[in-house]
Amino acid sequence: MTCLLDVSGLTAGYNGVTVVSDISLHVDAGETVAVIGANGAGKTTLIRCIAGMVNASSGRVTFNGKDITGLSSDRTCEAGLAQSPEGRQLFATMSVEDNLRLGAILRRAHMHTEDNLARVFDLFPVLKSRRRQISGTLSGGEQQMVAIGRALMSDPLLIMLDEPSLGLAPVMVDVMFDTIANLNKNGMSILLVEQNTAESLALSSRAYVMENGQIVLQGAGSELLNDDRVRHAYLGI
Repeated sequence: MTCLLDVSGLTAGYNGVTVVSDISLHVDAGETVAVIGANGAGKTTLIRCIAGMVNASSGRVTFNGKDITGLSSDRTCEAGLAQSPEGRQLFATMSVEDNLRLGAILRRAHMHTEDNLARVFDLFPVLKSRRRQISGTLSGGEQQMVAIGRALMSDPLLIMLDEPSLGLAPVMVDVMFDTIANLNKNGMSILLVEQNTAESLALSSRAYVMENGQIVLQGAGSELLNDDRVRHAYLGI
């Protein structure tokens, strides 16, 4: 497989405090790769650093064969690396469609706006019926659909999903993981950051376990799902 995202020796934090240390991982084209770990393990900081929202103090991020370490978030997006952030971060007073169209302001995506919008509506039919609805009035699950749809509107090569099941009702958690599986089946490369360990490992080609800002385990998703250390620490078995 072709390596699409390669993170090597990445260390980063805030205000002089190290949050992630010496992180190395990779995502091959067509893979779903999960990063699991407890709240506070450093998963979101890792994603934000890859996306160019947090500066790395050391290490390197290579995407699609190019060194993107230290690039601003708009330039990483232009390179084809999209992020659906934790907490959705929608513009709550704007309509569903306007939020989605914001994802297509990039040069790489602008010419394909209508085609990508149609694809998002195919993926999430409820959003088509509510395209004029104010985003802040949607349910949590519907807002998460908008957040993922907005990322897809940028025409990405790889999408990073940060806690897409957080705060959702159980039925919507199942919908969200079915959506992720469907995206990957249709060729999207995905880096999935999640606290929902069992679901994440079940649908991932490979996975990494983070604790205290470091990778402590890695392997095939199915292998980690049956690893006694993972089962005891994260599945309560």
